[in-house]
Amino acid sequence: MSIVSEASSFDRGDALAPVGRETLQDRVYTQLRNSLINGMFDAGDILRIVDLAERLQTSTMPVREALGRLVSEQALESLPNRSVRVPLITRSRLDDLARARILIEGQMVALALPNLTADDFAVLKQINVDCDLAFEQHGKDIGHVTSALNQRFHFHIYQAARSPVLIPIVESLWLQSGAIIRKAAHIHDEQGGLAATNHHWSMIDALERRDVEGATQSLTNDISRSFDLIRGRLEDEVGKGHNHG
Repeated sequence: MSIVSEASSFDRGDALAPVGRETLQDRVYTQLRNSLINGMFDAGDILRIVDLAERLQTSTMPVREALGRLVSEQALESLPNRSVRVPLITRSRLDDLARARILIEGQMVALALPNLTADDFAVLKQINVDCDLAFEQHGKDIGHVTSALNQRFHFHIYQAARSPVLIPIVESLWLQSGAIIRKAAHIHDEQGGLAATNHHWSMIDALERRDVEGATQSLTNDISRSFDLIRGRLEDEVGKGHNHG
């Protein structure tokens, strides 16, 4: 039997695969990691081991180990009192992350473009519709809901790039950007302006036309808008600080 056919048989037999092989630490790590990527925490949030263990209904050891892994991935930072926090948003961090995301994710879009099908475009359009509806509802969880939909949209494209090497790099960048995207969603909800999915619709249009330059430009505009919203807020806060001074 070839490797390909063996892999296919394993895929079909997923329901019969052994269970429980993933460690408790892995499950805790995955849950915390997904929460960070999907913007469930704000920048500056303190994550205490005991509190997380209680919420996850587990002991403190797997939580401590998972947090250690996330600190090493720069998704969290250690504090002197043995707790950790979601990194604060600074101008230099914003600029660095935006530059890296535009560079790497632009390459992912270019690699994905030849592989995208009509079914993929149908999925992407439905995600956009769902995201527009979420913004219209202005719920208190707007940042969480729209961040999760935003991630689904982008990663549906990136998976089509078929790059096992680049996907973890993109995930790492999103892990570090989760709180930024969450804050940007809240600012957009307050300020209004262009539809939050405007650049997504432009990207779909360019991808359907197989216009790689147009698609990567739409991606650049999409990433830049979120980061620009935060830059504007940071500048406002600095200005108010000077005024109070």
